[in-house]
Parts: sequence; C-alpha cells; structure tokens
Amino acid sequence: MIKNRIKEYRAKYDMNQETLANLVGVRRETIGNLEKGRYNPSLVLAWNIAKVFGVSIEDIFTIEE
Repeated sequence: MIKNRIKEYRAKYDMNQETLANLVGVRRETIGNLEKGRYNPSLVLAWNIAKVFGVSIEDIFTIEE
C-alpha cells in the first residue's frame, strides 16, 4: 500500500486541493482520492506533486507492506 503526506504538505504551503490539482494537471477529485488512499499515482504524477513542494518523491510517498 502506498501512503502519502500530500495533505500535510498542502497545509504547510497553505494550498487547497484545487490549486494543487491545477499545478499538476489533474482534477481536484484525483487529489482527494490520493489523499484518502483510494488511488495510487502514476510515477509522473508523483514526480509532479513532489516537484510542486520542492521535495523528493520519497518525502511524500512511502510504501507500507
């Protein structure tokens, strides 16, 4: 299972789901589903989200067995 810290990073940068979605080229619902663990991102999407926050993919996404 892939866990993420998207919501935490959004709060840190005072960013809502819609803004992040626009910056990475997806719908707001996609960001919401990622945050709730209902959807695993493509590598490109994970890379783009990490780039928005200026961190590595591993800082936002982790794999738990």
